[in-house]
Amino acid sequence: MTSRNDATLKQFEQAIAETDDAKYELTLFVSGASGLSARAIANAKQLCELYLKGRYELSVVDLREDPGAVLSSRVLAAPTLIRSRPLPVRLLVGDLSSTARVLRALELPIADDAPA
Repeated sequence: MTSRNDATLKQFEQAIAETDDAKYELTLFVSGASGLSARAIANAKQLCELYLKGRYELSVVDLREDPGAVLSSRVLAAPTLIRSRPLPVRLLVGDLSSTARVLRALELPIADDAPA
């Protein structure tokens, strides 16, 4: 006979295992070909390859080329990184140069060797 606590523990452990394998859907909104935009794109790609290799889809949207994206995404500033999957949705504004801050915002474990 399985107690209710055992079943709850099993569900919790399964949820954690699924989170480790979760596919991340990320969208980076930038504005034009500025240095800030280029830095944000490079940082996003590097972070994804280091911490989410094989588990992410990163889309880059230039708000100058697609101004309608502002309305559909509710982006107020650029660059902005939006994690739409796994839920809950998370937004991070800036050039993504603070690795520890980005990892916290994306709810990823912060490695001891992660740059600040």
